[in-house]
Amino acid sequence: MATQREQDAVAYLEKHGIVALMDNMTSLLLFYRPENPREFLIEKLEELKISKQVGEGPHLFNNSNLDAVVRILDPANQGHITFTQYKEALMTLGIKNINECPKGANEDRISHKTFKTEAMQGLQRSSVTYCT
Repeated sequence: MATQREQDAVAYLEKHGIVALMDNMTSLLLFYRPENPREFLIEKLEELKISKQVGEGPHLFNNSNLDAVVRILDPANQGHITFTQYKEALMTLGIKNINECPKGANEDRISHKTFKTEAMQGLQRSSVTYCT
C-alpha cells in the first residue's frame, strides 16, 4: 500500500501532466538523437511554452517526421506496414490509448495514410496535456 506521501506525489504528477511530458520528451530524444540532448530538450520546452502562450497544441512531430518513420517501417515501399509495426511505432512516439482496430488491421496491412492519421491524432491527444 502506498504511503500518503507517495499518493500525493502521484497526484501531483498526474495533475500537471508530468509523466506524459517526460514520455513525449523521451520519444523526441530517441527520434532525433541530438548531439546535445540537454540543449535539445530546452529548445523543445521553450517551444511548448510558446505553444501554451498562443493557445495551440505544440507541433513536436510533423508530417515530414511521420514520413521518415514510414520509410523506416516500410523500406521496400509496399504501401503498408503490419499491425505490430503500427502499434510499436505509435508506442515509441509516446502515444497512449492506441486504436486497436485501425483500418487494415484485420488484414495486417495498415496503410501509410492510416498510420500517419492515427499517429497525428494520437500526438494531438498527447499534446492536450501541454495546454492545460
